[in-house]
Amino acid sequence: MARAPLLQLTDISLTFGGNPVFDGLSAVVQEGDRIALVGRNGSGKSTLMKVMAGLVEADKGDRVVPAGVTVGYMEQDPDMAGFATLGDYAASGLPEGERYRIEVVAEGLKFDPERTVATASGGERRRAALAKLMAEAPELMLLDEPTNHLDIQAVQWLEEQLKATKAGYVLISHDRAFLRALTRATLWIDRGDVRRQETGFEGFEAWRDKVWDDEDMARHKLDRKIKAEARWAVEGISARRKRNQGRVRALQDMRAERASQIRRQGAAALSLDSGPVSGKKVIEAVGLTKSFGDKSIVKGLDLMVQRSDRVAFVGPNGVGKTTVIKMLLGQEAPDSGSVTLGTNLEIAVFDQTRAQLDPEMTLWDSLTGDADMRVGGRADQVMVRGTPKHVVAYLKDFLFDEAQARAPVKSLSGGEKARLLLAKLMAKPSNLLVLDEPTNDLDVETLDLLQELLDDYDGTVILVSHDRDFLDRVATTTVAMEGNGKATVYAGGWSDYLAQRGAAEDARFDAKEVKPKAAPAKAENRKSGLSFTEKHRLDELPGVVDKLTSEIAKLEQLMADPDLFTREPVKFRKATEALVQRQELLAAAEEEWLVLMEKSEA
Repeated sequence: MARAPLLQLTDISLTFGGNPVFDGLSAVVQEGDRIALVGRNGSGKSTLMKVMAGLVEADKGDRVVPAGVTVGYMEQDPDMAGFATLGDYAASGLPEGERYRIEVVAEGLKFDPERTVATASGGERRRAALAKLMAEAPELMLLDEPTNHLDIQAVQWLEEQLKATKAGYVLISHDRAFLRALTRATLWIDRGDVRRQETGFEGFEAWRDKVWDDEDMARHKLDRKIKAEARWAVEGISARRKRNQGRVRALQDMRAERASQIRRQGAAALSLDSGPVSGKKVIEAVGLTKSFGDKSIVKGLDLMVQRSDRVAFVGPNGVGKTTVIKMLLGQEAPDSGSVTLGTNLEIAVFDQTRAQLDPEMTLWDSLTGDADMRVGGRADQVMVRGTPKHVVAYLKDFLFDEAQARAPVKSLSGGEKARLLLAKLMAKPSNLLVLDEPTNDLDVETLDLLQELLDDYDGTVILVSHDRDFLDRVATTTVAMEGNGKATVYAGGWSDYLAQRGAAEDARFDAKEVKPKAAPAKAENRKSGLSFTEKHRLDELPGVVDKLTSEIAKLEQLMADPDLFTREPVKFRKATEALVQRQELLAAAEEEWLVLMEKSEA
């Protein structure tokens, strides 16, 4: 006998502030479902998830959860009143004697259960809420942006846990790589309706585009039909008034249908002005070293950032990425080493804490209250890249309506706050853009636009992100900070970094395997025949040689670029060192193969 669904919503209607969020919405979550919940910022994803969790009561409709089924919800802003530590909050739903579960999850998510609630950051509080959910292990997990404030290692840990769980779950996330790896069905909220497709996020964008194309075609056909019927009504209705009243009513119905169609929300009108051209050399760091007490942030970092580079910093939370960026911008002094800034720099900073936004100010005042943006003494005009624009019109470019213009910043969702900060940032010319966790809370479509914007931006970008897909799309150089002061510069984005790091580790392994055997024994001391270990080694050496030969070819191709040395000297130096190392390993492997072949033939 088939089991009942874990959760069923039927004919749900919900209105906030006079505007319907949902009307007649139905959705089902079955046992073992792995669902991506997607939609534009403001479409109601978090609200729907709260309805699923039973935290928001619908105006109409039914929510059914079978007896005995447990539903867990990860809150974005958890209420920790009455709890002394994050661990106390996270363990509050567990039976006595099972607090050890929190310790296990805390290690994977990298948060300190002993941290007091009063001193915890927003990110630490969110990680505690996620740990609480993971430790309780309900049959249905509702996860609203679980990867926000997690570093890549913690995201990968969470990914493995969700792959292994038997529970069903619904995920809201901006992280494409996370959604692609985990989901097998998609719920798409679009203009108050929810559509479901039994494929994971991998197929979502093609499905969405097909739905929109079909809508556009149907709308075009309806417009043509209305136009034709309206012409008939004007030209021929007087002669056949009684006989054709049905056709007149049909025309009225078509017009009503057309008027009721809700147009898709447009994309945010993102635009960046790169302002004055900076010098070719933007930042040069030599021997950059910094420590706080016994904690080493960076040791001897050499980095050259040139105009139009996209440099990404990756590494665990707390490793010191923001500190290094502050040193590169001249905002913090290194213990040793030097930083030289290029000429004519105009710097714009997108900070992950959204500190540039006053939660008590309205959106209107957030823009007009900035002296650099306000047009003269007018309180309704902002200067947008040198052109005056009414503040409401500019906010509409970023998908805010007129009613929101007078609302306080604290009333905005995380994605809306990110869009407002982008509005402030993009109104001013810049040629060095610093983005500290820009992807948090943004919907997939806005992320696409931001990526395209950065592709077209003539200036230089320094980026901190834990979004692997976004890093691959944007970064041309990756600085991996791995702790204990180690910072290594790699060409390309996240996947390129993993591939190069893997090649380097393989090379070190090959060196250990090859070098002790590289010096050939004197012929007169060789024994005839091969031992089992030597025979195995002889069999694997051709693979080692092929691998090293392939890596050498790739490095030689990279270094064939005549401008590489002047454009990216650090990359050139590292490529040269890697080439010399692999050539030495190849020579040793070939010599070892000759020795073993001679011995096998003796």
